[in-house]
Amino acid sequence: MKLAKITAVVFGVLVSLSAAGLFAEEAAVCDSQKTDAQWRAELTPEQYRIMREKGTERAFSGHLVHNKSKGSYTCAACGAELFSSDAKFDSGTGWPSFDSTANQENIILREDLSHGMKRTEVVCKACGGHLGHLFKDGPTETGDRYCINSAALAFAPAAEKL
Repeated sequence: MKLAKITAVVFGVLVSLSAAGLFAEEAAVCDSQKTDAQWRAELTPEQYRIMREKGTERAFSGHLVHNKSKGSYTCAACGAELFSSDAKFDSGTGWPSFDSTANQENIILREDLSHGMKRTEVVCKACGGHLGHLFKDGPTETGDRYCINSAALAFAPAAEKL
């Protein structure tokens, strides 16, 4: 009888870890081998909270939400190319929103069941940093709205043509 209870508990834990994205998929997400101390030293406290602890910045508080310049958006932690300004649109939500990625190979999408919701988390493949979420309510032909935290992004302006 005790073995059956232990088996049920272990199975429950494995299911929970898998649902939270902390099981087999987690190892495939991050190519980076940095320690927590290294991330804390390299990122601002806000970036660390968002990218390493899966936090969210307040709506309309991010430095890139109203950016309309041409260029590319990269991961603030590792520099991987993520989005182009050509895919950015004003969703009215208070976070930078994109209808497609610049390079799908640089991100991983994972089911996120936190906070009593079912969402799709967007993660940088190179460093494992939490970027934001993908919603299927976008206004363009893709139907996608990548809702990304400004603190998780760096912006590189396009070179001006002479």
